[in-house]
Amino acid sequence: MSENIDNTSNQSPETPTQARQVITVHLQNIPLLKGLPAELLNEIGKRMIFRSYPKNSFVLHKGGKADFLIFLLSGQLQVIDISSDGRIVGLSFLNPGDYAGELSIIDGKPRSASVVASENSLVALLPRLDARRLIYTQPLLAERTLISLATKVRISTTYRAILGIPNAAQRLYAFIQQLAKKGVGNLITIENCPNQQELASMVNVRRETVSRALKILFEQNIIEKDGKRLIIRNAERLNELANTATKI
Repeated sequence: MSENIDNTSNQSPETPTQARQVITVHLQNIPLLKGLPAELLNEIGKRMIFRSYPKNSFVLHKGGKADFLIFLLSGQLQVIDISSDGRIVGLSFLNPGDYAGELSIIDGKPRSASVVASENSLVALLPRLDARRLIYTQPLLAERTLISLATKVRISTTYRAILGIPNAAQRLYAFIQQLAKKGVGNLITIENCPNQQELASMVNVRRETVSRALKILFEQNIIEKDGKRLIIRNAERLNELANTATKI
């Protein structure tokens, strides 16, 4: 994977006023920044650097300097690590509105993981000093950051438990349960569902195993594909398989 450094900063004289306005709207839709005064959002936007990353390019590298807090404006990113034998280990996904890199922003230590674009993505990078100033001077941001960190710790604990399941199919089914969220009309979905290779990297199985396990779910009408969205039609049966799936 190669790193892309296409800088589309809104501070560039080539960036039109309309583009700045679109970016401001993006910032208002970011949960971490939602509700901040328009003047402050405008100032944040001026200090941000905007970069586009093609699919499979690195956004952050493990061990790199904590230069920026990153916000995903469009596309999808995956947080990964690389095992000692060079295998990609998926850790989590970032969807529009999510942010990453706050640990290094807070403690100043090198990045603990890498971030890769799962699809073409637009990212906003806020310099570390500006990000720290926001977190330490805006109580609302500080509270949201703490809640987000607590949530990530809980998810990480659940994820470690899933990886401890010896049966490969059960690991996948349990992970699908973890990703699924209840939405409008109590419909249970995975929006912007990871592809088979990404799922394989997350649960430490071969892609072929993921393909066979998903085939079972489709054949039993437990799940349904709608573009990049995965719909869980039979959550109870999925839960049964997550606990009793046989080796495949």
